[in-house]
Amino acid sequence: MSRALREAFHREYMTFFERAERTRRWNLFTDIPWDELPASAPNEQLAQCAETFCGVEMFLPDYLSAHLDAVGGNYGQAWFAANWGYEESKHSLVLREYLHRSGQRTEQQLFDFADDVLARTWTRPYAEGRQMVVYGAIQELTTFVIYRKQRELALRAGDHVLAEIYRLIGRDEMAHARFYQRMIELHLDTDRPGTLLDLAHVLRTFRMPAEDVLPDYEARIAVMRTAGIDSGVFLREVVFPSLGAVGLTRHDLPGPRERAAVDSELRHRKAAVT
Repeated sequence: MSRALREAFHREYMTFFERAERTRRWNLFTDIPWDELPASAPNEQLAQCAETFCGVEMFLPDYLSAHLDAVGGNYGQAWFAANWGYEESKHSLVLREYLHRSGQRTEQQLFDFADDVLARTWTRPYAEGRQMVVYGAIQELTTFVIYRKQRELALRAGDHVLAEIYRLIGRDEMAHARFYQRMIELHLDTDRPGTLLDLAHVLRTFRMPAEDVLPDYEARIAVMRTAGIDSGVFLREVVFPSLGAVGLTRHDLPGPRERAAVDSELRHRKAAVT
């Protein structure tokens, strides 16, 4: 990666960090209206979804290791990974705190769940750093969409505390997605053919991390689908907006024949400089 691109990443991170410090920081203990927890009977569907999201966030050490391995000596991306880890740690903690304070899970149940989850290991799905940037953009926006829909369910159920939690963590997820989108734009400016190849590849093979790491995933995802998350929503609310955010449409992505031609050209370029 060129020095110019590394410096551009650093400038983008400083913009991201300044906005986070000025407008987006929140406190688990003072910014959540814990005293407004509903006194009505617990909603097990909402609780199971919150527990699922809490479990996904528990793989933070694995996620961070993958982030840092992928960025190499890129200062801006490494510092973003550190900031991202801090924010994601709050997401897991606030959901765990909600489950406990609302009486929907005991402390022992939460510890048992954590042990079950962390008996597994998450490994990064793509070897190339640029592919992980694309993956991050898609994953973060997908998570935002899921949290937004869960917030709507919580509001309909009268659980304003959970709704506020989803609002705060959803805002973080959108900020993360926008940072990754900006990274993709910088990659497009530097190497458009290669970046388009990576976009096409990740969009064809994308899987959310929960599919590989959570116990009882199929049962959990069946509950989450009741919020209206399906392949159509993924295309309309994640894929197309992600492409639009970086100035692309699906027609810009290389098809199978174009991918083969571009890949061949990139291999020739690489051979010419080695």
